[in-house]
Amino acid sequence: MRKVELLAPAGNLEKLKMAVIYGADAVYLGGEEYGLRAYADNFTPDTLKEGIEFAHSRGKKVYLTMNIIPHNDDLTGMSDYVKFAEEAGVDAIILSDPGVLSIVRETAPDMEIHISTQANNTNWRSAKFWHEHGAKRIILARELSLKEIKEIRENVPEGLQLEIFIHGAMCISYSGRCLLSNYMAGRDSNRGLCAHPCRWKYHLVEEKRPGEYMPVFENERGTFIFNSKDLCMIEYIPEVLGTGVESLKIEGRMKSSYYVATVVRAYRQALDSYYSNPEGYRFNPEWLEEVSKVSHREFTTGFYFNKPTGKDQIYHTSSYIREYDFVGLVTAYDRNTGIATVEQRNRMFVGDEIEVVRPNGGYFKQVIREMKNIDGENIEVAPHPQMTVFMPMDQEVEEYTMLRRESRE
Repeated sequence: MRKVELLAPAGNLEKLKMAVIYGADAVYLGGEEYGLRAYADNFTPDTLKEGIEFAHSRGKKVYLTMNIIPHNDDLTGMSDYVKFAEEAGVDAIILSDPGVLSIVRETAPDMEIHISTQANNTNWRSAKFWHEHGAKRIILARELSLKEIKEIRENVPEGLQLEIFIHGAMCISYSGRCLLSNYMAGRDSNRGLCAHPCRWKYHLVEEKRPGEYMPVFENERGTFIFNSKDLCMIEYIPEVLGTGVESLKIEGRMKSSYYVATVVRAYRQALDSYYSNPEGYRFNPEWLEEVSKVSHREFTTGFYFNKPTGKDQIYHTSSYIREYDFVGLVTAYDRNTGIATVEQRNRMFVGDEIEVVRPNGGYFKQVIREMKNIDGENIEVAPHPQMTVFMPMDQEVEEYTMLRRESRE
């Protein structure tokens, strides 16, 4: 059975490593130019090379985003950047503009080209058009139903791959083509600078009554009129795979490494369970619990089963649901002593009950019985960001194991 690719976001080198370790088949990332996440850490030339080497050594792929809507001055130096990407070993370039496509084809004729969701491909004719101009993959618009996606698959060449989003934040604008940020904050969302004004709280001002702010009520609870719920399709793996797409994409280059690893791990388990026994596949509620243990909004299935309604928006807050804190990352483990070396990520105390999440297998719970600092002194709390502590573990762990704790907020 042909298996789909699980594609994860990599906002920086650590997130790339976590995505790969926790089960992604490929990652997508941005360099310092030409991508739509200018405020992610992104990759310098050196970290890009290191990330590609890390992924390739484990049989995983790396896709580079160059999906801005470019103006004339953005084209300066683009050929050199494409040449560098090719030499670094990038497996594909994600783009949305015909001009960028022509530069990639001229500069690196063998480079695989993926058409970004920013190109808002919503029908099979446009997908075929891009394929005829050299595209290997189409990242379909999020405004499609599963039925429409299946119809596109049936009407395009077998050699053309299709990719869809299955998890993460939704954009209020059509395929991300939004000018709200330009007008409200002077930051061009189509060139990687979105300020996310769709998440802001709004009031109404009548022309002849300046300074009199009237609340905008969608209902009695609040005024966040553009604030979409997050996409989550982990409960519908058979339906998603039934479309015949080749790649399933998780959104979140701005999210934490804990978010990336946790969500990737849950979808990896769901997909592996399906492929091990398609006829006997059953959804495991623990997978939904897992993706709910990262910072998230309420969930929706987007456009996949029907067009969104008012129930797919959040009106009372723009805040995230955050029930767990990522408190530590295991960097080494001594099997003889059972002591783990841990890099602190949030304050943790002796006596805390934590969940220990391993890249392979399930997680287990334990109480932090003791901690020592790098001087070998017993400590009651690890208060300093990324400080190194040593603690005994109840079960064997490995590098990149995550420690989390129920939030105290």
